[in-house]
Amino acid sequence: RLTGPVHPIEPLQWTGPEAGELVSLPDLNDIDAFLRLELVDRFGGRLDTLLVTDALIDKIVTTVDNLPRSHVAERVRPIGRIEGAFTADTGSDGASVLDESNFDRYRTLVDMFVLADPDSVTDVYRRYYPLLQKSYESLGYPNSYFNDRVVEVIDHLLETPDPAEPLRLVRPHVLYEFENPDFEALSSGQKFLLRMGTENATRTKNALAALRDRITLPN
Repeated sequence: RLTGPVHPIEPLQWTGPEAGELVSLPDLNDIDAFLRLELVDRFGGRLDTLLVTDALIDKIVTTVDNLPRSHVAERVRPIGRIEGAFTADTGSDGASVLDESNFDRYRTLVDMFVLADPDSVTDVYRRYYPLLQKSYESLGYPNSYFNDRVVEVIDHLLETPDPAEPLRLVRPHVLYEFENPDFEALSSGQKFLLRMGTENATRTKNALAALRDRITLPN
């Protein structure tokens, strides 16, 4: 590596059943079951039905890396499709608008994220960080650090605008798009926050900021 990390993070050691006993980190190929149990423990049992069953570490890393880009392929997401269908409504002027029923689709996921103890979530992140870093390097970043990317992505998401609702839509082809070209030009992560509604987005941003505080050194 040419340079050190902008935001260094100290991995949390794995300990065995005896107090203070250090144990080896599980191999990347065997880690999914360990991580799945820890995530469900931190975020709640409802997460168990949403998490993918394979390549969890790689999919978390790939999704985080792609959130500031235009698209995150469904095959690389660590969480499956949200229940319910996207719906549009007709506004008072006859234009298509984002229906508020969409916001309820995301509320369970948002609740799990914002109600989890951020210190406990950070501990899980630090414990698995060496494997997250290894996966990030294998993605094509041998000279970069995953935690730096996480902080960069959080900062990007926190810049998501808070537009007035309802949001107007157009349907040039099969899928709906935001009528405002500035909104449609946003990244996949930022448009995800717009689709979940202002309340859910604000709560998510607050939780992201709390996590950022815990994975960066004080200024």
